[in-house]
Amino acid sequence: MSVWNKHAIFEKNSIILIAGILVVVAIGGLVEIAPLFYLKNTIETVEGMRPYTPLELAGRNIYVREGCYNCHSQMIRPMRDEVERYGHYSLAAESMYDKPFQWGSKRIGPDLARVGSKYSDDWHVEHLKDPRAVVPTSIMPAYAFLFATPLDYRHIESDMKVQSVSGVPYTPEMIAHAKADVQIQAAADDPDAPKLQARYPKAVARNYTGNRTGEVSEGDALVAYLQMLGTLVDFKKYDGKANVR
Repeated sequence: MSVWNKHAIFEKNSIILIAGILVVVAIGGLVEIAPLFYLKNTIETVEGMRPYTPLELAGRNIYVREGCYNCHSQMIRPMRDEVERYGHYSLAAESMYDKPFQWGSKRIGPDLARVGSKYSDDWHVEHLKDPRAVVPTSIMPAYAFLFATPLDYRHIESDMKVQSVSGVPYTPEMIAHAKADVQIQAAADDPDAPKLQARYPKAVARNYTGNRTGEVSEGDALVAYLQMLGTLVDFKKYDGKANVR
């Protein structure tokens, strides 16, 4: 048997072929995984990142519940066309408190990693209620029911406690004020807003949906979550360029 025909043993014997595949996969896995045990941190921290506020966390839960991630990724790839359309490419640290993260490989709608502050609250409300009213070609379903559904945040403290166990740095003070912070952030001109912002820097407290009943809706939470995406990190400190909107 010539040296060029030695691979025939793998082609003719399935057991040997499977064993060879396992060996190759094991070597490749070790090459990728072993270095991680020697790194102090696999995610480079960036200035500005913080845990979600209770209202933003509730909004993110609704985002996941309604399957928004199936059409909208939150991962801007480091390619010119993506950066020019959406802004600075996504950093791993931006998803360090996401469990699960909202990265993806397919988009039906635009990427939302930098959607925060790109549109007004009114735009988001109208878009969620009737997508084609603001984007005529949209195939997105309507979510008007969110604004008529009261937000159930009775267990928001438990949600934050679970998040803290998995590594999110929620403090006992944050957890103790969770329910109050939901109401503070969803209201306009609340006198306790500075306390909320002390716990969560850059948190914006306002009446996101123009709700006059004083009751926080699921729509309030979702809009609050969307409006903070991509707003925590000042990317000019990292590459000297402003985000492209």
